[in-house]
Amino acid sequence: MTHLTIEPSILYVGTPVALLSTVNEDGTVNLAPMSSAWALGDVVVLGVGVTGQTAINLRSRPDVVINFPSPSQWEAVERLAGLTGRNPVPEHKQPRFRFEREKFAAAGLTPTASELVAPPRVLECPIQFEATVTHAELDAKGNFLIAQAEVLRVHAEEAIVVPGTSHVDPGTWSPLIYNFRHYFGLADELGESFRTETPRKWM
Repeated sequence: MTHLTIEPSILYVGTPVALLSTVNEDGTVNLAPMSSAWALGDVVVLGVGVTGQTAINLRSRPDVVINFPSPSQWEAVERLAGLTGRNPVPEHKQPRFRFEREKFAAAGLTPTASELVAPPRVLECPIQFEATVTHAELDAKGNFLIAQAEVLRVHAEEAIVVPGTSHVDPGTWSPLIYNFRHYFGLADELGESFRTETPRKWM
């Protein structure tokens, strides 16, 4: 096996895509795609650009819904990718982004009321986390806001839940994966961890 020393422009080696819904200062809703999120127990760590509307919202209004789309919804995610809730558009974004206040409509997605937080959930997303930011700080270079969001309630589409349990069935749920700026779904299952709570019989 030969390894090359490379200098990639981004380091997204394959992470789930999430749509973050937050509330703007004027009470309208912002919806933004991101793929820098990971979970620690009931806390999800979010990394968002410090100049974006999502970062501004999370610093002053900590409620957030972390919506996870399926692979079939990648086009809706991409319709959001070139939009920003900032007006005027930050200078560094002006060549490739445009301002859009009605993000749900632009993406062709449906807002639905949350139960414990102010921002709406994305109806079409199979998994939705209602959460609130409990701690936020800048990254080492000052380019990103790193926010720790405590998950207060989880909503999952019935079809992906193991009947009679609170477990998501990994055989029926597949997250949308962002892999070096390309969209993927999961491939066939290879095996299971000894820690799984949804064991399968393997041949």
